[in-house]
Formats: sequence, C-alpha cells, structure tokens
Amino acid sequence: MGEGKQGLIVGESPKGIIIQQNPITQIQSKIKEVEIKVKSWLSKQSLPVEAVVVTAGGATQGALIGALMGTLTQDMSSTMPMPPPTPGLDPKTLASMQQAQALSGGPLVQARNFAVMTGVNVGISCVLKRLKGKEDVWSSMIAAFGSGAMFSLVSGMGGPNQIPNMVSSGAFFALAQGGIYKLGEKFSKPGVPDDDPFYANTRSMLITLGLQSYEKNFKKGMLNDRTLPLLTDSALKDVNIPPGPRLLILDQIERDPLLKERRRK
Repeated sequence: MGEGKQGLIVGESPKGIIIQQNPITQIQSKIKEVEIKVKSWLSKQSLPVEAVVVTAGGATQGALIGALMGTLTQDMSSTMPMPPPTPGLDPKTLASMQQAQALSGGPLVQARNFAVMTGVNVGISCVLKRLKGKEDVWSSMIAAFGSGAMFSLVSGMGGPNQIPNMVSSGAFFALAQGGIYKLGEKFSKPGVPDDDPFYANTRSMLITLGLQSYEKNFKKGMLNDRTLPLLTDSALKDVNIPPGPRLLILDQIERDPLLKERRRK
C-alpha cells in the first residue's frame, strides 16, 4: 500500500503497478457491475421470467419517482388548495379539474400512477425486444402507447369517457417517445449495445480494474467474452491499449480460475 491524495484509495497490483481510484468511482463501478450481471442473468431466463422481473423493477423505480413528485406537489398544493367542484359544472371543465387533481395527488397516488406507467412501459419493451430480437422505434412507441393508456386509466384523467382518453393519452405518449427515440438515435454512436451479453464478462473485468474507458477498444477489435481466455499482449496492442492496462488485463485473466482453466485447454 502507498500514500495518496485525499479522497483517493491507493492500491498496488500483484505486479507492482500502483492504481489510484476515487471512492465515488469505485461505488459507481460496483453498481455498474451489478447491473451488468443482472442483465446477463436475465438474458438467460425464459421470456415470462424476464418480463416479470423487468416489469417489477420498472414499477418499483416508477413508484419511488412518483412518491417523490407527490411529496413535492403536495407541499405546493397545501398552500393553494383546490376548491371542491360546483354541482352542475360543465363536463369538460369537470374533466379538466380531475386531470389536475390526478397530476397533483399525494405521494401514494403518484407512486401508484408512475409505478403502473413505468412498469407497463418496460414490460412491453422487454417482451417486444425478446420476440423481435432487437429494439426499434416501433417497439418503443408501442410500449409508450400502453404506458400512456394505463396511466390515463389508473390516474382517473379520463373522466367518464375512459376509452377515448386512454387512446388519446396513449397516442400522445407514443408520439413523444418516438420523437425522443429518433433524436437519441441521431446523436448516438454506432457500436455494440451496452447490454450485449457477449460483452458482460469483459465489461465487468474492465470496470473492476478501473479500465472501462478501454471498452471501445475491445469492441473495435471484436474482442468479447469468448476471446478473453485467448488474449495476448500483441492482441491488446493491436487495439491500441497502452502497456500498463495490458499488463493489468492479462494479470486479471491469469488470476481468474475459469479463464485460466480455459486458457490451458
């Protein structure tokens, strides 16, 4: 062990190369590593199991976001309470008031609304991606349509005309999601998807070593999980990885029991 600057953890690899890592970076790397392992595990499960797990995860995340938003809107609405509806009020005006109440509900109401919205979205996306073998703008829009329709239903925004409002809300969500997808597609760089299962172990190893910035080098050279036991210094050099990181990568492979065993075969 050696001395380091404040906020850094200084360690030494078996070959004497000093590595400095920020604690926050280490935590982020661990979280990313867990995400990669979960995605790798899900890719090996049946469609129903994957759909249930992904939907539950999305619903949980949506519930947390909704509860936070509900807490904030509740604090704001407490200073400006909404008056009760007047008897004989015009149906359109009443529907507008119901929509406002649905969007300004308390933490539990918003947690329910957003849990349904995000859960349905990621669940449909998961099923379509597994069936089609890819994720495209149409799958994204279909998932958004279902999400918007269910949000309209559970939130009570539809009023007495549930079906027309579910369709219109779903269409609005679908168009918005399609626009966002195309915009992201325009600015994204081509390459191997981040959740590609053939890069799960490779990405996990690089994150562990703090070398995740070299993942693009592996992808450029088509070096994935299948080639890990076969890696040599010259192969890593061919994809423009510097000497220090090459030594760390080869040392990590040598110390991994499974990779070491496959390497000897």
